[in-house]
Amino acid sequence: MPRDGSITRNRIMDAAQQMVLSLGLSGTSVEKVIDAAGVTRGTFFYHFKTKHALAASLIERYADEDRRHFDDAMAKAEQLARDPLQQLLLFVGLFIDMVEQLEEPFPGCLYASYCYQSGAISPEIMARMEEMMRFWRRRLGAKIDQVRALYPSRIPVETPHVADHLLTTFEGAFVLAKILGEPQVAVQQLVQCRNYLELLFTPVGP
Repeated sequence: MPRDGSITRNRIMDAAQQMVLSLGLSGTSVEKVIDAAGVTRGTFFYHFKTKHALAASLIERYADEDRRHFDDAMAKAEQLARDPLQQLLLFVGLFIDMVEQLEEPFPGCLYASYCYQSGAISPEIMARMEEMMRFWRRRLGAKIDQVRALYPSRIPVETPHVADHLLTTFEGAFVLAKILGEPQVAVQQLVQCRNYLELLFTPVGP
């Protein structure tokens, strides 16, 4: 029976991702990844021809997981509630629950780690990250439009701006928590984001 190389490949990628999140892309060398993953140089280069190929595979895997987390959370929120506003609040709440369960060391955000060193990565990798940012903006915007159709906002807003606010809160919360070394900061900021949405769209009582 042939050996499944995906186990070794994932071990290399796991070691590399943790290193990129801690040291940045420029601080992550092939030699360091080989040592951390406990593989030989031959094994590494069998799976990844270059460091760039590894970086591209990492962001591809991260983006796929990101999309899956979004789709799963939105599907669950829509299953739990019929009202679009409640669905949106539940969606954020599900991510709050997920972040609360993350174990230390706090993982940070691979998008941010790459973006800060954009000169060291290819246009193709940057395009993949842009694709995911636009995915979040588009999907959040569609849900916000559903909310606005039923609940006029208390102050004038535009859907793309609200969607981008959610996105920057999600991404920025991870960056802030990583820099401060305070994982709960990410949870607190997502709670504030949920509060903002509830205040923005909940009708004023009599």
